[in-house]
Amino acid sequence: MPAAPYRAIGILDSGVGGLTVFQELTRQLPHEKIIYFGDTARMPYGPRSDEEVRRFALQIIDFLQNQEVKMVVVACNTATAVGLPCYRERCHMPVLGVIEPGVRAALEYTKSGQIGVIGTAGTIRSSAYEKALQAVQPDLQIIARPCPLFVLLVENDLVETPEAEKVAIEYLAPFKEAAIDTLILGCTHYPLMADLIQKTVGTEVKLVNSAEEIARDVKAILTEQQLHNPLPCSDPGYRFFVSGNPHSFEEIAAKMLHRRIKAYQVIL
Repeated sequence: MPAAPYRAIGILDSGVGGLTVFQELTRQLPHEKIIYFGDTARMPYGPRSDEEVRRFALQIIDFLQNQEVKMVVVACNTATAVGLPCYRERCHMPVLGVIEPGVRAALEYTKSGQIGVIGTAGTIRSSAYEKALQAVQPDLQIIARPCPLFVLLVENDLVETPEAEKVAIEYLAPFKEAAIDTLILGCTHYPLMADLIQKTVGTEVKLVNSAEEIARDVKAILTEQQLHNPLPCSDPGYRFFVSGNPHSFEEIAAKMLHRRIKAYQVIL
């Protein structure tokens, strides 16, 4: 078994959305091995019960630990919102979620105190972002709305369609009316629609992409705990696992990452 610094960073998500986190990690930490698991057979997580999402996430975490990872990044906002403390209890390694980094960034960006949050039904139902934001700044005005069809648009490669534009206008109208200055993309699928979202809410609204923020947190923890891979190389090795059809995942991932990847199906 390799010593901890030589091990990989594990990422889990309900589908392809966590590839935004993967992409940012490879940019900020180009020498680290990464193992990615997309639960494509059971996505979307948003409409599922909290208990069900926790169970799925714990199954994936167990799988990743058997792959000899040194930390786990829960790249799914829904899974983070409903069970991060539970996952941390199960693991003897750092486990990071995407909500805390996104909250921190939103607090830095907002000038008016008017913050919007979009996410899956599960994330919005949990009020995780509102609680975390108002724990720091109680007087914030927060408007939160679920945008469940955004996930399906991304997973089915339909972002650049008239239908996607219609959905975005309908979902995001309340944020324009509320005159927010900051919008948290509370699902890792949503940065893949960032251009359309920005166009719809207006260029004066700052979009918060949790992928960028969590990559900074991962880098900080690796430094603090001396877990950086000590063997820098140009191709550290990336592995991709999915619970559903690997071919559709490979096609979308290739478009997103501008590289061909091989994914392997795992039945949990």
